[in-house]
Amino acid sequence: MKNTYKNRYGDTYTFTRDENHDILWEGNFEYCRTGMPNDYTRAYAAYLKDNEHVQSLMPFQQFKDAVHEYDDETHQYIYDKYVRMVDSLKDEIDMVDPSGGPYITRGMSLGSFGFKNYVVKDFKPVDTGIKIITEKCAYCNQAGGIHKMGCETRKMTVFLDDQVKDYYDQMDKEVHQNRANLNE
Repeated sequence: MKNTYKNRYGDTYTFTRDENHDILWEGNFEYCRTGMPNDYTRAYAAYLKDNEHVQSLMPFQQFKDAVHEYDDETHQYIYDKYVRMVDSLKDEIDMVDPSGGPYITRGMSLGSFGFKNYVVKDFKPVDTGIKIITEKCAYCNQAGGIHKMGCETRKMTVFLDDQVKDYYDQMDKEVHQNRANLNE
């Protein structure tokens, strides 16, 4: 599956799904911003060390938000010491924004580019553009909310009455028998 996108400067980008359900994004990336996720490890370790005798410490998730709080009156970060310790994960990309668009970031749906229910997990630069790694089912490795027939996420049991239960039990036996025959 291949889709095209024309940005506000007239540049055309193509999005091509591969056999692994990832998307190859090709086009003009000469003028392009990329973003890297923050690494709070060093800053949080310093916060914990500085406050080791304090009863109530901020959990990591709360610290990630609080460290960026800014006081408009004093024109300073509230946790100035720690905000300077927030590093970037320079070997990861979490946002790509070519001049004129499209802006694409981790966690974003690719529905507007023709890939319904596909969600960005990661980016990898490749020779011809950027490979968008998509979120996939942990059981069957399919993307876009689609699952293989034997996927654990598809299994659901509904018992309306004993007769319906017996019917489904018989169907399940036949499916297992058919699978066994295929494996011989």
